[in-house]
Amino acid sequence: MKEILVRPERCMGCRSCEIACAVEHSQSRDLFRALSEMPQKRLFVEHVPEYSLAVPILCRHCEDAPCVAVCPTGALTQDAISGVVRHNKDICIGCWTCASVCTYGVIGRDRRARVAIKCDRCPDLEVPACVSACPTRALIYGDVEEISSSKRAESALKVARGVAVSSR
Repeated sequence: MKEILVRPERCMGCRSCEIACAVEHSQSRDLFRALSEMPQKRLFVEHVPEYSLAVPILCRHCEDAPCVAVCPTGALTQDAISGVVRHNKDICIGCWTCASVCTYGVIGRDRRARVAIKCDRCPDLEVPACVSACPTRALIYGDVEEISSSKRAESALKVARGVAVSSR
């Protein structure tokens, strides 16, 4: 199962991911036309001044998603295979109960349509728009096991370099 993982140490706070998300979810899917459409993003870059960091925050598509559990109309459902939490705007009543229980605070409101909006991992794209737009690769899309394995190999290489340098 693929996930979007965040590497906050790489985020420079440029907000390219937010812009790409908004454009991908606009009607035109064109940056300049989207400006007049005022599309809404589904992820948020939060600045944490005390650590001089910017951190992209987006839906984690929780295994036991509280938003799915509380939705009174069934507008939020979770795919059993991919784990992606999907939103059906046609049956959403805009009660915002899902937003009130979201652990990450990433379910927003489309005030014009009076429905909730959330990350859908860009189902029409091979790689979500936010990930493709990130110039520093602070967002990664892939299998968690593969990413973890890669990080372990990277860490082992750093340790090996340190041992090799200190043994000279």
